[in-house]
Amino acid sequence: MTATLTGVDVAPPVASVKRRRRVPGWLAVVPLLVFVAVAFGVPAIAMLNGAFTVKDQATGATSYSTENLTTSLQGAYLTSLIGSVKLSAISAGIGTVLGLPLAQVVVTSRFQALRNAALTASGVLANFGGIPLAFAFVATLGNAGVLTRHLGLADAGWDLYSFWGLVIVYLYFLIPLMVLTIMPALEGLRSQWREAAQNNGATAVQYWLHVALPVLLPSLLGGFVLLFGSAFAAYATAAAMVGSSVPLVTLQIADAISGNVLVGQENVALALSLDMVLVAGLVMAVYLPLQRRSARWLA
Repeated sequence: MTATLTGVDVAPPVASVKRRRRVPGWLAVVPLLVFVAVAFGVPAIAMLNGAFTVKDQATGATSYSTENLTTSLQGAYLTSLIGSVKLSAISAGIGTVLGLPLAQVVVTSRFQALRNAALTASGVLANFGGIPLAFAFVATLGNAGVLTRHLGLADAGWDLYSFWGLVIVYLYFLIPLMVLTIMPALEGLRSQWREAAQNNGATAVQYWLHVALPVLLPSLLGGFVLLFGSAFAAYATAAAMVGSSVPLVTLQIADAISGNVLVGQENVALALSLDMVLVAGLVMAVYLPLQRRSARWLA
């Protein structure tokens, strides 16, 4: 770019050109990378180091070994890990199945007020957990809860402080989370696909079985993974409700760190945490390829 002065073309100063050069875009990502490295990288390195570190209780000497990992996959620790996987898988599966039709109702609703109310409620309930959630269910469906006494649930064998009671409590925040997760995918379904299916004589059930669900399957699995992770990592709600009556890996980690069962099991707790990371990694490895396939259809 040049400027004309008294009929003579004058090039702009070199310093001015340099000032106009844009700052590289990757510099904007540096703060995020630093935050991720500090918030996730440092704890991950500490977890790996502790999981493979074995301390001799007699001499205090430390060495690297797989003894902690072996211990974390035996006895009560293995039972708790299996219990957490079972609880998370069942809760996430039910939450996925129930959350899909609820999200479809919200997406197809003609009332904007209903849509806004559903989204607001889902956002609030999806983040409502911990001790307040446990207290709410204990006061409502516990042994002396309001609904338990008025509906006579105790006589029917209802027990909130059990595996299935914990599943119901988890669904309270997993279903709203599924609604928020699957709604963008439902909005990506094109109306032309439904019209084409109807023009070819397909019923609503056939459209969902052969068109909509195959396209939504990766997104559904993604929602399942998210729900699985939320239930798998939950601690406060289960600790306040069931304590040690339901074996869960998060409760075992807390007991190992605090020394409630055995003293000096802190590194076993880190090994259990590593087991949780590996389980989550395996689930994500199944989800990511399917998500790429879904993105091509919904783009």
